Amino acid sequence: MCSITSKDNGGTDKDVTVRTKKVRGVFGMLNTVWRSTTYSNNTKLRIFNTNVKSVLLYGCETWRLTKTIIHQLQVLVSRCIRRILNTFWPVQISNQELWTRAKQKPIELEIRQRKWGWLGHNLRQPPGDIAKAALEWNPQGNRSRGRPRTIWRRTILEEIRQQGKTWNEVKALARNRVRWRNFVRALCSLEE
Repeated sequence: MCSITSKDNGGTDKDVTVRTKKVRGVFGMLNTVWRSTTYSNNTKLRIFNTNVKSVLLYGCETWRLTKTIIHQLQVLVSRCIRRILNTFWPVQISNQELWTRAKQKPIELEIRQRKWGWLGHNLRQPPGDIAKAALEWNPQGNRSRGRPRTIWRRTILEEIRQQGKTWNEVKALARNRVRWRNFVRALCSLEE
Protein backbone atom coordinates (compact mmCIF):
# COMPACT_ATOMS: atom_id res chain seq x y z
CA MET A 1 0.00 0.00 0.00
CA CYS A 2 1.48 3.34 -0.98
CA SER A 3 1.39 6.34 1.30
CA ILE A 4 0.28 9.71 0.02
CA THR A 5 2.83 12.42 0.55
CA SER A 6 2.31 16.16 0.29
CA LYS A 7 3.57 16.03 -3.30
CA ASP A 8 0.88 13.58 -4.44
CA ASN A 9 -2.25 14.85 -6.16
CA GLY A 10 -4.46 11.98 -5.18
CA GLY A 11 -2.50 9.68 -7.45
CA THR A 12 -2.85 11.75 -10.63
CA ASP A 13 0.88 12.32 -11.15
CA LYS A 14 1.66 8.66 -10.56
CA ASP A 15 -1.15 7.51 -12.86
CA VAL A 16 -0.06 9.88 -15.64
CA THR A 17 3.52 8.62 -15.32
CA VAL A 18 2.36 5.00 -15.60
CA ARG A 19 0.12 5.84 -18.56
CA THR A 20 2.92 7.63 -20.44
CA LYS A 21 5.26 4.66 -19.93
CA LYS A 22 2.61 2.31 -21.26
CA VAL A 23 2.01 4.58 -24.26
CA ARG A 24 5.71 4.60 -25.10
CA GLY A 25 5.69 0.81 -24.98
CA VAL A 26 2.60 0.47 -27.17
CA PHE A 27 3.86 3.10 -29.61
CA GLY A 28 7.20 1.28 -29.85
CA MET A 29 5.51 -2.06 -30.51
CA LEU A 30 3.69 -0.48 -33.46
CA ASN A 31 6.90 0.98 -34.90
CA THR A 32 6.65 -1.22 -38.03
CA VAL A 33 3.23 0.28 -38.73
CA TRP A 34 4.51 3.86 -38.40
CA ARG A 35 7.45 3.11 -40.75
CA SER A 36 5.34 1.28 -43.29
CA THR A 37 4.61 2.94 -46.62
CA THR A 38 1.70 0.61 -47.41
CA TYR A 39 -0.59 2.28 -44.87
CA SER A 40 -1.95 5.77 -45.46
CA ASN A 41 -1.53 8.47 -42.82
CA ASN A 42 -5.28 8.32 -42.11
CA THR A 43 -5.02 4.61 -41.34
CA LYS A 44 -1.99 5.18 -39.12
CA LEU A 45 -3.80 7.96 -37.23
CA ARG A 46 -6.83 5.72 -36.74
CA ILE A 47 -4.54 3.03 -35.33
CA PHE A 48 -2.92 5.67 -33.12
CA ASN A 49 -6.30 6.87 -31.79
CA THR A 50 -7.62 3.39 -31.09
CA ASN A 51 -4.50 1.62 -29.83
CA VAL A 52 -2.25 4.31 -28.39
CA LYS A 53 -4.37 7.25 -27.34
CA SER A 54 -6.93 4.98 -25.68
CA VAL A 55 -4.14 3.58 -23.50
CA LEU A 56 -3.04 7.12 -22.60
CA LEU A 57 -6.52 8.38 -21.72
CA TYR A 58 -7.71 5.34 -19.78
CA GLY A 59 -9.15 6.64 -16.52
CA CYS A 60 -8.49 10.30 -17.38
CA GLU A 61 -12.02 11.21 -16.28
CA THR A 62 -10.91 11.18 -12.66
CA TRP A 63 -7.60 13.00 -13.04
CA ARG A 64 -7.07 16.34 -11.38
CA LEU A 65 -5.39 18.20 -14.19
CA THR A 66 -2.63 20.75 -13.78
CA LYS A 67 -0.89 22.78 -16.47
CA THR A 68 2.20 20.61 -16.03
CA ILE A 69 0.27 17.38 -16.60
CA ILE A 70 -1.58 18.81 -19.62
CA HIS A 71 1.70 19.99 -21.13
CA GLN A 72 3.36 16.62 -20.51
CA LEU A 73 0.50 14.74 -22.20
CA GLN A 74 0.31 17.15 -25.13
CA VAL A 75 4.06 16.89 -25.77
CA LEU A 76 3.80 13.10 -25.80
CA VAL A 77 0.87 13.09 -28.24
CA SER A 78 2.52 15.69 -30.50
CA ARG A 79 5.74 13.66 -30.63
CA CYS A 80 3.80 10.57 -31.59
CA ILE A 81 1.90 12.41 -34.33
CA ARG A 82 5.12 13.95 -35.68
CA ARG A 83 6.59 10.44 -35.86
CA ILE A 84 3.52 9.09 -37.65
CA LEU A 85 3.45 11.94 -40.18
CA ASN A 86 7.26 11.88 -40.59
CA THR A 87 7.72 15.56 -39.79
CA PHE A 88 11.14 15.90 -38.23
CA TRP A 89 13.52 18.70 -37.37
CA PRO A 90 14.39 20.33 -40.70
CA VAL A 91 10.67 20.68 -41.44
CA GLN A 92 9.28 23.05 -38.85
CA ILE A 93 5.54 23.24 -38.44
CA SER A 94 3.58 24.59 -35.51
CA ASN A 95 1.61 22.36 -33.21
CA GLN A 96 -1.62 23.93 -34.51
CA GLU A 97 -0.66 22.97 -38.07
CA LEU A 98 0.29 19.48 -36.87
CA TRP A 99 -3.07 18.99 -35.14
CA THR A 100 -4.90 20.29 -38.22
CA ARG A 101 -3.07 17.87 -40.52
CA ALA A 102 -3.73 14.99 -38.15
CA LYS A 103 -7.33 16.06 -37.45
CA GLN A 104 -6.63 15.97 -33.71
CA LYS A 105 -7.89 18.12 -30.86
CA PRO A 106 -5.73 19.37 -28.01
CA ILE A 107 -5.50 16.68 -25.34
CA GLU A 108 -7.02 18.96 -22.71
CA LEU A 109 -10.28 19.16 -24.68
CA GLU A 110 -10.44 15.41 -25.11
CA ILE A 111 -9.91 14.85 -21.39
CA ARG A 112 -12.47 17.53 -20.56
CA GLN A 113 -15.08 15.94 -22.85
CA ARG A 114 -14.49 12.53 -21.32
CA LYS A 115 -14.61 13.94 -17.79
CA TRP A 116 -17.92 15.72 -18.35
CA GLY A 117 -19.42 12.73 -20.16
CA TRP A 118 -18.48 10.52 -17.23
CA LEU A 119 -19.88 13.07 -14.76
CA GLY A 120 -23.21 13.20 -16.62
CA HIS A 121 -23.37 9.41 -16.66
CA ASN A 122 -22.84 9.25 -12.90
CA LEU A 123 -25.34 12.01 -12.19
CA ARG A 124 -28.00 10.01 -14.06
CA GLN A 125 -27.44 6.92 -11.88
CA PRO A 126 -30.03 5.85 -9.30
CA PRO A 127 -29.67 7.31 -5.78
CA GLY A 128 -28.04 4.20 -4.28
CA ASP A 129 -25.14 4.12 -6.76
CA ILE A 130 -21.74 4.36 -5.05
CA ALA A 131 -20.16 6.66 -7.66
CA LYS A 132 -23.08 9.07 -7.35
CA ALA A 133 -22.81 8.92 -3.56
CA ALA A 134 -19.10 9.76 -3.82
CA LEU A 135 -19.92 12.83 -5.94
CA GLU A 136 -22.43 14.00 -3.34
CA TRP A 137 -20.29 13.18 -0.31
CA ASN A 138 -19.57 16.14 1.95
CA PRO A 139 -17.15 15.26 4.76
CA GLN A 140 -17.79 16.86 8.14
CA GLY A 141 -15.30 18.01 10.69
CA ASN A 142 -12.48 20.50 10.90
CA ARG A 143 -10.06 20.96 8.06
CA SER A 144 -6.37 21.13 8.87
CA ARG A 145 -4.51 24.43 8.70
CA GLY A 146 -3.31 25.91 5.46
CA ARG A 147 -4.61 26.31 1.97
CA PRO A 148 -7.05 23.58 0.96
CA ARG A 149 -5.82 21.15 -1.66
CA THR A 150 -7.26 21.47 -5.11
CA ILE A 151 -9.27 18.32 -5.55
CA TRP A 152 -11.15 16.95 -8.54
CA ARG A 153 -14.56 18.09 -7.32
CA ARG A 154 -13.35 21.64 -6.75
CA THR A 155 -12.08 21.79 -10.33
CA ILE A 156 -15.52 20.64 -11.52
CA LEU A 157 -17.28 23.23 -9.38
CA GLU A 158 -14.97 25.96 -10.70
CA GLU A 159 -15.74 25.01 -14.32
CA ILE A 160 -19.46 25.02 -13.48
CA ARG A 161 -19.15 28.50 -11.93
CA GLN A 162 -17.40 29.75 -15.08
CA GLN A 163 -20.47 28.63 -17.02
CA GLY A 164 -22.74 30.59 -14.67
CA LYS A 165 -24.42 27.48 -13.29
CA THR A 166 -24.80 25.89 -9.87
CA TRP A 167 -24.26 22.26 -8.88
CA ASN A 168 -28.03 21.68 -8.60
CA GLU A 169 -28.61 23.13 -12.08
CA VAL A 170 -25.96 20.81 -13.50
CA LYS A 171 -27.54 17.81 -11.77
CA ALA A 172 -30.91 18.70 -13.28
CA LEU A 173 -29.31 19.27 -16.69
CA ALA A 174 -27.65 15.84 -16.63
CA ARG A 175 -31.02 14.07 -16.55
CA ASN A 176 -31.68 15.07 -20.17
CA ARG A 177 -28.99 13.51 -22.38
CA VAL A 178 -29.52 15.88 -25.32
CA ARG A 179 -29.28 19.02 -23.18
CA TRP A 180 -26.28 17.53 -21.37
CA ARG A 181 -24.47 16.84 -24.66
CA ASN A 182 -25.09 20.43 -25.75
CA PHE A 183 -23.83 21.71 -22.39
CA VAL A 184 -20.65 19.62 -22.65
CA ARG A 185 -20.12 20.72 -26.26
CA ALA A 186 -20.42 24.39 -25.22
CA LEU A 187 -18.15 23.83 -22.23
CA CYS A 188 -15.45 22.16 -24.30
CA SER A 189 -15.63 24.59 -27.22
CA LEU A 190 -14.57 27.52 -25.00
CA GLU A 191 -10.96 26.40 -25.26
CA GLU A 192 -10.99 26.03 -29.06
